[in-house]
Amino acid sequence: MSTIADNISQVSARIAAAVRQAQREPGQVGLLAVSKTKPAAAMREAFAAGIRDFGENYLQEALGKQLELADLPLIWHFIGPIQSNKTRAIAEHFDWVHSVDRLKIAQRLSEQRPAALGPLNICIQVNVSGEASKSGCDPDDVDTLASAIAALPNLRLRGLMAIPEPTDDIALQNAAFARVRALQHDLPMPLDTLSMGMSHDLEAAIAQGATWVRIGTALFGARNYGQDTSPAHTAVASSPLSKDPS
Repeated sequence: MSTIADNISQVSARIAAAVRQAQREPGQVGLLAVSKTKPAAAMREAFAAGIRDFGENYLQEALGKQLELADLPLIWHFIGPIQSNKTRAIAEHFDWVHSVDRLKIAQRLSEQRPAALGPLNICIQVNVSGEASKSGCDPDDVDTLASAIAALPNLRLRGLMAIPEPTDDIALQNAAFARVRALQHDLPMPLDTLSMGMSHDLEAAIAQGATWVRIGTALFGARNYGQDTSPAHTAVASSPLSKDPS
């Protein structure tokens, strides 16, 4: 049975190969370990193997794991849908938010971000495939939303995030990611982040300019939906956040 360290090594090799194939510079693509439904112990293993950035979808689960892992200098990314009543805890306990899709959420994050923590890194989630079941800003609204978010204090707009409709067709994968890249290119402000690509399509995402690939299953195995991953899952973390890695 492969270990988490083995899996990280294999995924890192895939990323490096995709970067070379795309004729990009080494170090331009970060590995974001999607740790939702996985216990803190698995995250400790990943940390020991060199991972520092972790993506969480479920707020209460993430807060509990932040308490358990407060001794480690982790960088926490919120990547799930955001409800208005969850913005304060997200603003207080995360370094990045990849899933902002409307101005109301961005405004609340800005208002509730503690000044001592510095600006919260923000990506706008774009529903690039137009799926009714997925969160995300309509591509036609990205320009307006980006301009509004860029003007908010306590936030730092970094780029776009997308989860295209799953497909094994490499051409379709490339087309979806290319559209996200084009949307970012056309924005009236310089941005440095494209959060796109998962275990099954990271190569296409990197070919089209991804700077974060969000990998869960290929690192940690199948997800354990419905299981509590932390004995402190309802607690609010109070550990200081790590600094912006970029």
